[in-house]
Amino acid sequence: MATLRFHALEQTLNRTTVEVKELDRKSVIFGSNVFNDKAMRQFLTQEAFDAVKSAVQHGTKIDRKLAEYIALGMKEWALSKGVTHYTHWFQPLTGATAEKHDAFFETSMDGSDPVEKFGGNQLVQQEPDASSFPNGGIRNTFEARGYTAWDPTSPAFIFGTTLCIPTVFVSYTGEALDNKTPLLRALSAIDEAATDVAKYFDKNVKKVTPTLGWEQEYFLIDRALAAARPDIILTGRTLMGHTSAKGQQLEDHYFGSIPSRVLNYMRDLENECMLLGIPVKTRHNEVAPNQFELAPIFEETNLAVDHNSLLMDVMSKVAERHHFHVLLHEKPFKGVNGSGKHNNWSLATDTGINLLSPSKTPMSNLQFLTFFINTIKAVYRYEELLRASIASASNDHRLGANEAPPAIISVFIGQQLTKVLSDLEGVSKGKLSAEEKTDLKLNVVGKIPDVLLDNTDRNRTSPFAFTGNKFEFRAVGSSANCATSMTTLNSIVAKQLRDFKKEVDALIAEKGFKKDEAIFNVLREYIKETKNILFEGDGYSEAWEIEAKKRGLSNHKTTPKALKAKASKEAMALFEELGVMNHVEVEARYEIELEEYTKKIQIESRVLGDLARNHIVPTAIRYQNILIENVRGLKEIFEKEFVNIAKEQISLIKDISSHIEGINSNIDAMLEERKKANALSSAELMADAYCENVKPFLEIIREHCDALELLVDDEVWTMVKYRELLFVR
Repeated sequence: MATLRFHALEQTLNRTTVEVKELDRKSVIFGSNVFNDKAMRQFLTQEAFDAVKSAVQHGTKIDRKLAEYIALGMKEWALSKGVTHYTHWFQPLTGATAEKHDAFFETSMDGSDPVEKFGGNQLVQQEPDASSFPNGGIRNTFEARGYTAWDPTSPAFIFGTTLCIPTVFVSYTGEALDNKTPLLRALSAIDEAATDVAKYFDKNVKKVTPTLGWEQEYFLIDRALAAARPDIILTGRTLMGHTSAKGQQLEDHYFGSIPSRVLNYMRDLENECMLLGIPVKTRHNEVAPNQFELAPIFEETNLAVDHNSLLMDVMSKVAERHHFHVLLHEKPFKGVNGSGKHNNWSLATDTGINLLSPSKTPMSNLQFLTFFINTIKAVYRYEELLRASIASASNDHRLGANEAPPAIISVFIGQQLTKVLSDLEGVSKGKLSAEEKTDLKLNVVGKIPDVLLDNTDRNRTSPFAFTGNKFEFRAVGSSANCATSMTTLNSIVAKQLRDFKKEVDALIAEKGFKKDEAIFNVLREYIKETKNILFEGDGYSEAWEIEAKKRGLSNHKTTPKALKAKASKEAMALFEELGVMNHVEVEARYEIELEEYTKKIQIESRVLGDLARNHIVPTAIRYQNILIENVRGLKEIFEKEFVNIAKEQISLIKDISSHIEGINSNIDAMLEERKKANALSSAELMADAYCENVKPFLEIIREHCDALELLVDDEVWTMVKYRELLFVR
């Protein structure tokens, strides 16, 4: 096996940079493989085009007859670009994307008259086999039927020679079996709630669109090195490996010169993104060695989620061309930073206003404060549910690891905005005098834009930070589907805005308050209520954990504990009231995520047991035998002085034996705990058992393996080492 490691290193060192040709200016090729407005105008009738636009902008249903014309135009466009197959592209509850390709090609019953065929029925709805997708008890094992239905708000696109049609995925009984359906419902809920509140300030607002800008962090390692590490291939991370002497201590990788092979990979990836209409804009080296980041221009949330899901697939496919392996795991390497996916979120009106960006007029700034404070109130009220939305076995390694936001949800707004809220809190309760109104508008609300000009610092330890004209949800994991966190965030803000409007309207109707007075009074109470969620300090510190506990904030460091909020009565009531998910859909997701957690820990424990016993222990014994032969030789030559001369070798032999015993005994104990966990009756109990009783052995066994790596001769060691994974380019 030692030859595999060195063969992989030889392959890596002999790689040449794959040349990448620029297709054209990005503005020219952008969206070339997307059935966008430009393509639709060319291949659809005006009536069909208007139907699609109405569905996108107003949610109107598309008539089946018009669907036939749309399908015909879409097919002709696809065929003109060399496409041979089509697929409904959807996002099941696996967290990945799914597709089943069908050829346009058809023949008559006798095999004659071949033709390319694609009609409205194929466009609008299909019936993929749902039996092997996670369902959380929504259907029985023998009920295989599921439906994919076209989502016209996310345009069809071509990847390779396949026309991909973004769709939702639902069960035979109508429950959502995917991530997109609840997201679309949540976006509809916040559109309605935010529009109603925005009308306080501008009667012309008819629609509010949540926007999302994700920042995708990832690692790149050579494909040969990855193939020589079974743990990377099977789990996405290294389950063992001693940290490299040089890691990220010098901070020399961050924003440094991008290596040539990587830069060409990035250029190639950006070309594919441009063709697919993914508006990527920023690329750079991240903190850890061989870690990088890609970020786009902000988009409507549903489209942004689709683009990020598509991107993660495209990244891996482009990596193959460059002999790379992409790691999207939140913590692939011990001792260096893991990877997140910051979700930058805001709200935009159809009148062109960012509701989280103040402007020059007091009215606009009161509007900003309204949405700003309501968002903080929503996060405070549902902080446990927001934490649950980012929970996963892989993200557990990152949250609270003094490199990423802690598991405690808090909001950072900066000192200047904290003072603004403090000034607003001091406003007298009840109706305002003319002097108070003037003072508020001129000296507090009116000065917010100037305040924000100086409010440029960021708290990198905050999981939810205001960064000038948006909130940055920094705790989302790099491998996550953004739909889960965005469904939750948009739902809790929608609920909060609904409640806010009821309170304001009640003050106006029942107590005769003017609109602005009512808004100020409600916001004032919210500021008082939400102080505990605001935190400006070091989120990594032990002092914050103690302080957060005093404030009543949750600190769920593991997924099984964090997920309990998803199955709470409060969560059920929230999602059902908004029409985002019914109790069956909520309970199903809770069970699916528990099962996924259990399976991931189970796989990791099995892989580690296999590697430790079949790779590490035999390698250690091989080297130990070399030492034993050396000791025998020393005894023959230095019989009288043998004890002193061979002392270090004998100590080394004993150390190796001790670590081998530690590996074997702990693997046996881990197997016993796994058997006990597997025998438990519920997904909840099983996840708890894997978390508390199985998972700790992963670190114990790793410590013994990593100790052996330092003891065994480098020429004998079979596993590719950290210094090679992180620094061999």
